[in-house]
Amino acid sequence: MTIHWCGAGLSAIPGLRRLIKEEYDVVVWNRTPAKANAAVGDITNKIRVFDKGLLQDCLQKGDIIVSMLPADWHVPLASLAISKNAHFVSSSYIAPEMRILDNEFKKAKLVCINEVGLDPGIDHLMAHKLVTDYRQSENYNIENELSFLSYCGGIPKFENVFKYKFSWSPLGVLKALKSPSKSLRNFEEFNVARPWDAISSYEAPLEQAETFEVYPNRDSLPFMRDYKFDPAWKVKDFVRGTLRLNGWSIAWKDIFKEIEGLTGKAGETRLKKMSDQFWSENAYDKNEPDRVVLCVSLKATMKNSTKWHKTFVMDAWGDSEGSAMSRLVSQPVSLAVEAVLQGKLEAGVQAAPNDMKIVDNWLTKIDNLAQYLKVIHHN
Repeated sequence: MTIHWCGAGLSAIPGLRRLIKEEYDVVVWNRTPAKANAAVGDITNKIRVFDKGLLQDCLQKGDIIVSMLPADWHVPLASLAISKNAHFVSSSYIAPEMRILDNEFKKAKLVCINEVGLDPGIDHLMAHKLVTDYRQSENYNIENELSFLSYCGGIPKFENVFKYKFSWSPLGVLKALKSPSKSLRNFEEFNVARPWDAISSYEAPLEQAETFEVYPNRDSLPFMRDYKFDPAWKVKDFVRGTLRLNGWSIAWKDIFKEIEGLTGKAGETRLKKMSDQFWSENAYDKNEPDRVVLCVSLKATMKNSTKWHKTFVMDAWGDSEGSAMSRLVSQPVSLAVEAVLQGKLEAGVQAAPNDMKIVDNWLTKIDNLAQYLKVIHHN
């Protein structure tokens, strides 16, 4: 079984290097072979120019395609995997077009696993662990009111005036600011057209408590089903969101104002120019450490009394071997590849695993990737 790792950008390298060092059969496909060679050429010579046709010719039954390419490549490569009886892995959210392929993957007894990066990915594992622990606790009660939150953010290790720095193209961050969100707040659906209209303050229970600005993103509601919330549970709050440094909303207020008015092709052109400008002004310098903070919490209350409350909290930063973001995105991808190779995952389109043996195993390994990772027992 050969692992065909497509994409050797910054977010891909630590996981890719791990698989090569573990002596798996890995072929690296990248649009710019020189960049791939600079990243992994010291440990492999199996580097090829990315071309879908060439990849198709090389695929064998049982191989694995790993897509660390832009999101618009995932579905075409997943479809290619089906046609060649191969498995598929990506760190990205499952698009509707990917879900449509579920029956084909199941029929062929092939795995298509996605959402196995940082967010989505590690956050899913933490959520599954919390929900399982709550169900098994002596304080479990179907009459409890539940509040779930998950906030993740890549932020500068050392604050700058812009209150943010970019590990790769800013375009994705800018486009995300134009996306509406849906969550639960005080038992009611909370719909937000513009993220900056829903910014609130969150105190993260780090080793030294720290306050951040947070806001909901995407549609959180389907994840109640994904995290196995009982339909009968009384869910008061449920939000998956983004975490930023305090002062971010002030530093970006003019950007918000401009983005709000961008439409059509002219808007896309302006967004691209903004992206290029921000990259030149606020990209991480070589060897400059980044930082990732992730908090996932589940709280159960009854009559305003806390019955059960735990929070996963992770704080990681870049070191001499690379950025925190790159290792926290790509290392879980490498764990997913191993799980496919070992036959631990069911066929079909799926997100990060919820099997507790796998969850516990992955969280133990992820603990080694962060400088600080704890489960806080609040009561």
